[in-house]
Amino acid sequence: MIDVKQLVKIYDGKRVVDGVSFHVSEGEVFGMLGPNGAGKTTTMEMVEGLRSPDGGEILVGGFDGIKEQTKVKELIGIQLQSTALFDHLTVAEIIRLYGSFYKKMRPLSELLTAFNLEEKKKGLVKHLSGGQKQRLAIAIAVVHDPKVIFLDEPTTGLDPKARRDLWDIVLQLRDEGRTVFLSTHYMEEAEQLCDRVAIMDSGRVIALDSPAGLIRELASDSVIEFVPGREEASSTYQGLGGVKEVKISEDGSVTLLTADLQETLRKLIALADERGLMLTGLRTRTSTLEDVFLTRTGKRLTET
Repeated sequence: MIDVKQLVKIYDGKRVVDGVSFHVSEGEVFGMLGPNGAGKTTTMEMVEGLRSPDGGEILVGGFDGIKEQTKVKELIGIQLQSTALFDHLTVAEIIRLYGSFYKKMRPLSELLTAFNLEEKKKGLVKHLSGGQKQRLAIAIAVVHDPKVIFLDEPTTGLDPKARRDLWDIVLQLRDEGRTVFLSTHYMEEAEQLCDRVAIMDSGRVIALDSPAGLIRELASDSVIEFVPGREEASSTYQGLGGVKEVKISEDGSVTLLTADLQETLRKLIALADERGLMLTGLRTRTSTLEDVFLTRTGKRLTET
């Protein structure tokens, strides 16, 4: 459905998108994961036709995304990172307004039901909660029944319940047979929603696979995290049984990726006794996309 090759965008002499390539299959939820400033939004906006690339090729639904933008815009719906809505219009009026911009419009009642906005039909936009506004933003993105939906960090700033409500909507869009392209900096969100994920950092795609596939590449099932109480070299932990990767953050916390959790813990505790280390905040967990990012870049996604 989407095919991007060697996409480039340059601002002030800097390549903020630097040779990005990927494809998105029909009916897929494709995620772009990365920190703020990684180039996710710029990449999406070029694919959407909102920014002109400085190099590369874009195909959407078989149409040239640079030369045939009118045809592309009939196929796509966009929920921007920040959607400005008219505060003094009702929900129904907003949906009808956006529907009037297209050749066809999905029935109002259908949209209100799909996005759980029936009770707010006559309510003013200014009285909606953050989650309700996001649902409305996605409703107007699909008002013309598009094949491809772009969602740019759709759950940023929402509380946990509103975020999960949005997750249900994304999965509902996929179940309707639509292709969903979303960006996020929430790892759990990417793991829960996406069939495949492209991880971006500094304008480049540094990894691309299914969430499970990316995690499998770590060759470590488990993670041990702790603060040792004093600075130690990473080589101190390399010899512990099962350890595949050692990362030490700027705050001194240590992350061990291990293929043998019990063996690593046993040897870590023995090492702590031998060297008088205080293993503060010791915890274990399964590997996640956060660990993929940490391994690939040497930094945590949540720290960037």
